[in-house]
Amino acid sequence: MIDGFKGGTEPDIAPETFDVIGRILKERSGFTLDGYKDKCVKRRIHIRVRATQSPSPEAYGLLLTENPAEQERLLRVLTIHVSHFFRNPTVFERLAVEILPQLISERRELNILSVGCAGGEEPYTVALILKERFPQALKEGRISLRAVDVDASTLEHAREGVYHPDRLAEVPPQLMSRWFTPKDGRFRLSQEIRSLVSFSQADLNQPQQWPRCDLVLCRNVLIYFERERQETILNGFADALAPGGYLVLGKSETLFGTPRNRFKTFCPVERIYRAIA
Repeated sequence: MIDGFKGGTEPDIAPETFDVIGRILKERSGFTLDGYKDKCVKRRIHIRVRATQSPSPEAYGLLLTENPAEQERLLRVLTIHVSHFFRNPTVFERLAVEILPQLISERRELNILSVGCAGGEEPYTVALILKERFPQALKEGRISLRAVDVDASTLEHAREGVYHPDRLAEVPPQLMSRWFTPKDGRFRLSQEIRSLVSFSQADLNQPQQWPRCDLVLCRNVLIYFERERQETILNGFADALAPGGYLVLGKSETLFGTPRNRFKTFCPVERIYRAIA
């Protein structure tokens, strides 16, 4: 067993070492640890401490300073978001049956934003719904679908649109046969669907000027941030959303603080809210 981890306990990461790690990541990629929950971040750093068999967090900090490849590995661990297509299907049923029809009928243009999109599963799910149910609106060029994440390499995987079968378990069979092609034990989403989503990099720890939106999906992302940062992010969404626009959060997330006064609840079970005019 590695020294320092006997008894199943992990040594705390000293503030000086934590600062060193944060500085290295910021210099390498612009990624900052400010605002992220310390416990979550430190738990993920310890994953790499163990993986590299470093005897202590301090020794790992030294390794990180000298090893660009390890810097990339740590960044991936810190920014990983596991997702799959049609995650929490009832949310997407609400979108397909109630929210999207209403927005498309009421608005000349519809702007959708998926935040913390990971490998693209969420925005591509929305794209599949749009293609299947609202092809005319797409053909008319009335819908814009943008997705953002902090990790550039994850975004590259999203653009490729190749997925392991476990990410596709909730995809209806007819959609699988229509839009996915087997590829070396995995499945590739068709270019026709991939072309509907525009991917770009964004760090929620940095000030953001979001484009005007009618629908924002930000599910299971806020849980990684400290409460004060969550409030700032939510207010940013409220600023971006057109009056009556929708915000969809994760099942374990909710509104609090000043953002509570800027939204009204549309569906408490699915954590769906509407921006107040």
